[in-house]
Amino acid sequence: MTHSATTASEKTMLRLDLTMAEPRWSALGDAEAFALRVLTAAADIEGTEGEVSVLLADDAALRALNRDWRGKDRPTNVLSFPSVMARQGFLGDLALAFETVEAEATAQSKPFSAHAAHLMVHGFLHLLGYEHDLPADADRMERQERLILARLGVADPYLEQA
Repeated sequence: MTHSATTASEKTMLRLDLTMAEPRWSALGDAEAFALRVLTAAADIEGTEGEVSVLLADDAALRALNRDWRGKDRPTNVLSFPSVMARQGFLGDLALAFETVEAEATAQSKPFSAHAAHLMVHGFLHLLGYEHDLPADADRMERQERLILARLGVADPYLEQA
């Protein structure tokens, strides 16, 4: 099932091409509207516009992508593939694994939707060139994640759980 949507926000225009390959992502309700709301908030704060492709898949699909593109034969929560295409305005592709996102949310005592939003924002920032390999880069990226998630009403994902 593939859906496309375009939204114009106060500051930016974001186009979304969403493929829901794993039906359990319907736990988000209208997954397309959810992804569009999350990514539009990120685009607004970053002052960017363009198109993002999102794949909502399962662990098997993310494991294959992680193996084929990163040489890591295991599933992961989110993968980001910044655009290398000449087509202007295409920011890149995001892919998320349902089972991993669900398990992490449960382990961290967070709502599934909040964790999914965090990972979409995290992946989106990677599309824009953010990294977290060095402590200063990680601090910068986490600050942006907190800012974007606060706009969405999502609690700080880096606060220690009591």
